[in-house]
Amino acid sequence: MKKLLLILLLSMFALLFPNSVLGDAVVGDVIVTLGKDLSEEQKEQLLLEMGVPKGVEVIYVSNEEEHQYLGEYISKQQIGTRAISSAKITLLDSGSGINVTTNNINWVAEGMYANALVTAGVTDAEIYVTAPFNVSGTGALTGIIKAYEITTEIEIPEEQKQVANEEMVRTAELGDRLGFEKATELMARIKEELAKNPVTTDEELRDLIQRVANELGITLTDEELAGLFSLFNRMKDLNIDWNQVQNQISKIRDNLGEILSREETQSFIANLLDIINELIDAIKGWFTKG
Repeated sequence: MKKLLLILLLSMFALLFPNSVLGDAVVGDVIVTLGKDLSEEQKEQLLLEMGVPKGVEVIYVSNEEEHQYLGEYISKQQIGTRAISSAKITLLDSGSGINVTTNNINWVAEGMYANALVTAGVTDAEIYVTAPFNVSGTGALTGIIKAYEITTEIEIPEEQKQVANEEMVRTAELGDRLGFEKATELMARIKEELAKNPVTTDEELRDLIQRVANELGITLTDEELAGLFSLFNRMKDLNIDWNQVQNQISKIRDNLGEILSREETQSFIANLLDIINELIDAIKGWFTKG
């Protein structure tokens, strides 16, 4: 549950980078990506599992592409040497939001795939990610972005892809060490402080991050501090549509479905989303000044 809450927050981050890439794609279109290193038997197995209609174009993802987009943020061992994970993406009606389910994926969680899609400007899709055995899932993350680029014939800016990947990895790593609730609180507090006290220099940004961490009783390593600085410094220089962020929060709330219906989690998650929504109003001031 803690990891899910972080994933929901991570999804909010990716919403910051709008870039409409639907092009000629229409509701109901199906896009399939397969890891290039699957055997022929495994390919057939996954296509059958995903229920892929005949005639659907299949896009292959290589291990080299995985390293290209994640190599700066994840170790070579984490990425591995073979592209295995695969995905089926179905475009939905406007307002449907992003729904992700996974099978045999043990590192990249559902909301992390949503990051890649929303960063690319896609906000309404049904996504099924799978593999023939347990894998990290990084190939599917790379594949989803590639699939949309090829299908829509629109190139997604490289910086946009890189920031989305950095945000996903930095926050997930903090969650691994600190616990996901504490990592989520740290990220939210940093944004809140930046909204109240806009920074103008690199030193001010580093000091702010360190101060918030200290207030929460968190001791950041030099590597973690550098990672957070990189994330927020790059994020503030991108074009951010905060109205889009707020619209997507509503969709994420709607898509919580079964989880929100559970008595023990309904109030907590709903309150979390309300707090994030309030923070967005405050953060608008930081990103729009000047």
